Amino acid sequence: MDPVIVVGAGPVGLALSLSLARLDVPSVVLDEAPGAIDPRPARTVVLRPDTTAFLTRLGCGPALESTGTRWTAWRAVRRRRLLERVEFGPEAPSPLHVPQHALTRALRTALAGEPLARIVADSRLDELKQDAYGVSAHTRGSNGAWWRASYLVGCDGPRSTVRKLLEVRFPGRTAVERHAVAALRTELPWPGEALLHRSPARQGGGGSGGEVTARPLPGGLWRLDWLLPPGRDLVTPDALVARIRDSLAVWTAEAASGSGSGAGTDFGGRAGPGGGSGSQAGAYGAAGAGSRAPAGAGDPRLPAVPPYELLDTGVHTVHHRLARRWRRGRAFLAGDAAHLLGALGTQGLDEGLRDAENLAWKLALAWHQGASEALLDSYQAERRGAVTARLRAADRALPLLRDGERGGRWRAVLPGAARGHTAMLTDGHLGRGPLGAPPAYARSPLAPATDPAGTLPVGTPVGAPVADVPVTAPDGSQVPLRSRLGHGLLVVLVAPGTGVWERRHWKSAGLMPRLTKAVEALPMRAEVLVAEAYPGAVAHTVLVVRPDGHLVAAMGGVRPAELYACADAVRGGGTGGGSGEAGTGAGVAGSDGAGGRTGEPSRTAGERAHTGARSEPYPETRAGSYPDTRSGPYPDMRSESRPVPHSKPHPEAHSEPHGEPAADRRPESHPSGGPLPVDGAFPQAGGETPGGAPGSVSRDVPEGVSEAQVRSAGG
Repeated sequence: MDPVIVVGAGPVGLALSLSLARLDVPSVVLDEAPGAIDPRPARTVVLRPDTTAFLTRLGCGPALESTGTRWTAWRAVRRRRLLERVEFGPEAPSPLHVPQHALTRALRTALAGEPLARIVADSRLDELKQDAYGVSAHTRGSNGAWWRASYLVGCDGPRSTVRKLLEVRFPGRTAVERHAVAALRTELPWPGEALLHRSPARQGGGGSGGEVTARPLPGGLWRLDWLLPPGRDLVTPDALVARIRDSLAVWTAEAASGSGSGAGTDFGGRAGPGGGSGSQAGAYGAAGAGSRAPAGAGDPRLPAVPPYELLDTGVHTVHHRLARRWRRGRAFLAGDAAHLLGALGTQGLDEGLRDAENLAWKLALAWHQGASEALLDSYQAERRGAVTARLRAADRALPLLRDGERGGRWRAVLPGAARGHTAMLTDGHLGRGPLGAPPAYARSPLAPATDPAGTLPVGTPVGAPVADVPVTAPDGSQVPLRSRLGHGLLVVLVAPGTGVWERRHWKSAGLMPRLTKAVEALPMRAEVLVAEAYPGAVAHTVLVVRPDGHLVAAMGGVRPAELYACADAVRGGGTGGGSGEAGTGAGVAGSDGAGGRTGEPSRTAGERAHTGARSEPYPETRAGSYPDTRSGPYPDMRSESRPVPHSKPHPEAHSEPHGEPAADRRPESHPSGGPLPVDGAFPQAGGETPGGAPGSVSRDVPEGVSEAQVRSAGG
């Protein structure tokens, strides 16, 4: 069977390819770039515990821990008052703050050791064609050719060529937030702690305003983000340097004076470093501004600026967009190609990695055993529904946190509103609550039609991610539960006292023989684990856990029929063609919201073009299998796919790349900036490519592709 093609070599595409390789599925990553990694100190990502665990299972854990930083605490301050301080430890793990180029390098290094995966650089997709057997994709560049695949996944960023070729619209909101960003080396008064400072005092006592976030990196580096006021005013180098100096001076002065106590804790925790200009002349030169005297020089009323070295700057604009469809036939969208988000501290890359984890095991099951339409459709139902809920939560919170704060009306109406608003922002930054918590697929299409007999309540709701409790693995070792995810179902028996079992006898003790026999009869791969305890579970509770860590069911005792029903539901209820809406005519399936028809003529480029400059609230369509959340430009869409009988894959054929087509089908070019761009060129934090409104890609789909023209992605 043909490999899976992954379009795009950003973190999401690389993680998906690596995850497929670990599931014995071959894949090819088509990388439009020449393959070099661009190190940008100001482009960093914050990984939540669940996505960090996913990357660790892929073999990237040591590299990420050595290049990233885990915070010791998070502090939220308003003006000079500490409103909240969250300490991290083994029971409450910190997010992992990593330079994005380090994450990309770690994924590429792990992928280089996988014989089932390869990256093809300088391969720009310009055509794709689907049929009942797979996908044919054409690339331009030094490796231009026709490629053949069983499935194709577009992980090619906000300007996704895959999305445009599939004629999927990308509605949403433009310029939800805008941030100035700087990476610098300095010493701040709270080493190892991240800070959210709302309405900070200005240098010289000139009032307060704005919002700034400071997050540490290894080697004394910090990433600072300033929320910019609405509008498109140019952020000049002088203005950005002034923000840096203002923030550093205020923090140092307040820490030194011991002001800003709240809840019995000082703002800075200790006195800050002494004044001085440090290496500012070089920093200003790098940022494009002339050197100047340190703050406070000749004016005792102004606080001194601590030494710092400016390494990188930028401005990025946050857009909120959501593709109307995430699956069209055998082609899928993931990451920034499917959604853009990032306001209020949320991280778009986290959602992209969750896309990859959700889709990888489903494609692996389809590749090895065939897949029902329910299994393949569940990717869109689950992931699009989760991102829709995240976007709508942000849409509801934005007026309260931004417009209301500027007008001051919420502070007047709601006592303690400032503390509540800060808590909402903390949730977004730390991955908690509606703005940031890992999603729960409570009404997933892959859930059993009815609750299994003997269902028991546990501390984890059905559909939510399981707790990472210690478990005994089949080889007798004790490991974290989430470390066993990814390869099939997990069936966990809660059996208090197993710690005293002899490892060589544990499989023959208690309920284990019956449970092992029941699991061996399941219709998909499964593994039996034993836990001494699980939150809210009584003895002899059996948990069924999906490959991506979401709870399917919790039952009392060994129930073979119920276990089988759960496994059958998780695999989508059987196998089928798995080709969905793949049209067999001249083009890919038709316009949004309607299923494709065989032989449907392709539309012109002008008919397909969408500027994406405004919000497009499309008519609402209920998503029968997912919670109906209405309002705004992110409607829930049903997959509307049609089953096609499963048949043998298209035979592989190899050929030399043929010539370039007469028409230039090059996708939109990405904006390019200098080594230290100051405005307009810096991508969304955690994004894979610079953002922007979607455009169009002109293409002429051929009537047919002969075997002599087709090059297998595995060849």
